[in-house]
Formats: sequence, C-alpha cells, structure tokens
Amino acid sequence: MSLDDASHKPHERLAILLADDLTRVGDTIRARMASEHAPRIPEVTAHLIEAGGKRLRPMLTLAAARLMGYAGDDHVRLAATVEFIHTATLLHDDVVDESAQRRGRPTANLLWDNKSSVLVGDYLFARSFQLMVETGSLRVMDILSNAAATIAEGEVLQLTAARNLATTEETYIQIVRGKTAALFSAATEVGGVVAGGSDTQVRALFDYGDALGIAFQIADDLLDYGAGGAIGKNTGDDLREGKLTLPVIRAIAAADADERAFWERTIGKGRVEDGDYETALELFARHGTLDGTRADALAWSAKARAALEALPEGEIRDILSDLADYVVARLV
Repeated sequence: MSLDDASHKPHERLAILLADDLTRVGDTIRARMASEHAPRIPEVTAHLIEAGGKRLRPMLTLAAARLMGYAGDDHVRLAATVEFIHTATLLHDDVVDESAQRRGRPTANLLWDNKSSVLVGDYLFARSFQLMVETGSLRVMDILSNAAATIAEGEVLQLTAARNLATTEETYIQIVRGKTAALFSAATEVGGVVAGGSDTQVRALFDYGDALGIAFQIADDLLDYGAGGAIGKNTGDDLREGKLTLPVIRAIAAADADERAFWERTIGKGRVEDGDYETALELFARHGTLDGTRADALAWSAKARAALEALPEGEIRDILSDLADYVVARLV
C-alpha cells in the first residue's frame, strides 16, 4: 500500500506511516504474552489479538508520540500496554455479556471457558503494568492506571444502568467515557507525555482522544438503529439487550403514557416482540432523537478536530483530523 493512495481510510494511512513502529509493537506483544508455565495464556491471547482489528488505540499512542517528535523506544512499550489493556477488557466483557462471537469468530470464553478468559485477562492487565513500569514515568503510570480503573467503573455502571429507564444522558456519557473514551484519551495522552510535550499539548492530546472516543461510541450506538445504513452491523441488538443508548434515553424522556409503556415492556422488562424494532424507529422519528444524537456525534467529532489546533502541523495531525471525521462518516 502507498500512503499517496487517497482511497485509504485514515486508520489505514496511519498504519502505513507507522508501519515500523507497529511491527515492533507486535513483536513486544508476542514476547510479553508468552508464559513458560501456562500455555493456555498465549493460546487465548493469540486467539483474540491475532483475529484482526485495526489496533487503533496503540496507533493513537504511536501517532501522538511521533507528532510530538519523539525518537525513543518507550512509545512502543506504551502502545503494547494500551493493546494489552484493551484485550483484557474484551476478554472480561465477553464473559459478562455472555458473547459467542467477536470479529466474526467464536469468543475465547466459548472456545475455552469463562474462567480461562477472566484469568488470562487478569494476566494481560498485569503484563500491561509491567510495561508501564519499564518507562520509569510515574505520570505515565498514573494516566494508564487511572484509565484502567475508569474502564472498570464504566463497565459496572453500564451493568447497573441496564434496563433502568431512569438512566440519564449524564450517566450515558459516564458509561461511554468508561467503556470507550478513557482508553482513547489515555492512549493519546501518554504518547504526548513520553515525548516531553508541554502541559498544553498533552491536554490537547487528551481532549482529542476523549472527544474521538465519545464520537466513536455515539456513532456506533446510532448504527444499531440503522443510521447511515448500518452496513455490516446487526441492527436491533441494543433494543433486545435493553441498552439505554442516547436515542432511547431521549425518546423515554419525551414519551407519553403509551410510549412509556412500550419502553417499560421492551427495555425495562426485556419483552421484545415482532415489530417492536420498527415501533422504536417510529418513536425516534416522532421525537427527533436519531437526528439529535447524530448532531451530538458530529459535535464531538468537531471538538476532537479543534483540539488538534494546539499541536504541531503536519501529516500525522492531518490524518488524526481525518480520523475524527471518519468515525462519524457513516452517519451523514
């Protein structure tokens, strides 16, 4: 692939630009997921890590460090750290959600068992902290350990908010920050820290990752209700699973008595019947909640692009700006 090919998506252009660093990240991941005494650890880890995926989060760390002119090796360790944290959370999530598929393949908990998935996830968290320590930066450790805690808080909050019609927009954003944005913002922030960026630049990198992650998740939630055509996504899963995403929260807030009864049956009690998905879409259209949520996603994308203005100009900044557009491109 050539970087000059305009048909490439932003994450593909980043992968080309960061190819050497990504190779080193892959080597680090393979070396650190090895276990002399428990062969199941590399088996389970390899099943998920080598299943594909964009490796967007570690690329954000590499891109942030490169954008700030970093020339050392710690950004590779930190990118591997970010990927280990992400993989650990996926292993745990699939157990909690009782998932059977991820990225089109059977989940680790289905192929092995729940205990293996949880314990291997724990192992990857431990490995991630070992890699953090090797940078010798207490600030980096603070950022990534806080992110790990925020991710766990977000997952617990989502669990307690499930099927709760009293869930607010504020709670939804807290959940999104935990399950998605916390690792995006930590990934970009530590790249700036390890490169010795100024407080203003590091804050800009955090703001970019935070806004990018929120835009990404709001867009993903919208696609479950067919926004942008939802190509390649199974629509209606969120309704069946009782998830309180932004369109639903806003539709419930605007509901009359009959509409409230519909949401109590479907979301609150989990009794979804034929035709309910279409009814939900009608209620969204009646109250304009899909359009309003789409506007929110675009606003977060614009906020991510604006954060980049405090950072050095160049090819990487341009690609990061395009990436902010890309995560919401399917909505317009």
